[in-house]
Amino acid sequence: MERISETDLIINADGSIYHLNLLPADVADTVITVGDPDRVGEVSKHFDTIELKKGKREFITHTGTMAGKRITVLSTGIGTDNIDIVLNELDALVNVDFETRMVKSDLRSLNIIRVGTSGAVQADIEIDTLLVSEAAFGLDALMHYYEQQLNNDDLDLLEGFKGNLPAAYGLKPYFAPAGKVLLNALANDLPQGITITAPGFYSPQGRQVRAKSVTKGLLDSIRNFNHNGRRITNLEMETSGIYGLANSLGHQALSFNVILANRANHVFSMQPAEIMEHYIKQILQRIVKLP
Repeated sequence: MERISETDLIINADGSIYHLNLLPADVADTVITVGDPDRVGEVSKHFDTIELKKGKREFITHTGTMAGKRITVLSTGIGTDNIDIVLNELDALVNVDFETRMVKSDLRSLNIIRVGTSGAVQADIEIDTLLVSEAAFGLDALMHYYEQQLNNDDLDLLEGFKGNLPAAYGLKPYFAPAGKVLLNALANDLPQGITITAPGFYSPQGRQVRAKSVTKGLLDSIRNFNHNGRRITNLEMETSGIYGLANSLGHQALSFNVILANRANHVFSMQPAEIMEHYIKQILQRIVKLP
């Protein structure tokens, strides 16, 4: 096993990891990720105790306990480029010895749970509801840089989606499933669907403002996809990266999507803050029951 160099894994002078500014002891086995740094406090205010508050750039971290369970909540910022930083640094914090710069022989598997907002693409999915990503297609490029093991059903689904997209778009999607253990433990009674993770908010999600899109009809291609009864339900900007890297690194990951918009019906939630608060409390009640 090779030593990891100082430029491959950057450790700050105080022993913390480069971007997240965290020490190995700062990270709980259960990690909630949120996009918005302000949402970290909206989650941790429900903790019984808070032992740690740290921040650097858009990465804000609180670690504490709720009902006796230790939980870390961490903001990622928006997009899978940030997910690349967060997932790799979380893994290094728990699975690399910072003194020797060697991968530990006994690897630790984290439960990584995204709590974020999303837009539905199907007309029958109501706003102000909660949807769980059982898998995600990534329209970004992140997982083209990493090895990932997919089964034959996953590969068949991916090929079906690729064939559904117009060749003129030039897109090269990838596929990443949720962690099955976490999916069964936290969401077996909740609505589930396949999520699209886009590399932007406007044209990459089929929006048109002023800049002219070269992928007109993208939203229709996404909405109309059906492969053996499986359809795409929603759009957001992090899930495929979280799932792909978690799978590659041996962690369990699950994404909860609070549906604030319906792109088919052109409606947006009238009370987004209240709806997010409602579901944060519900999700935390599920998380504290994890073994």
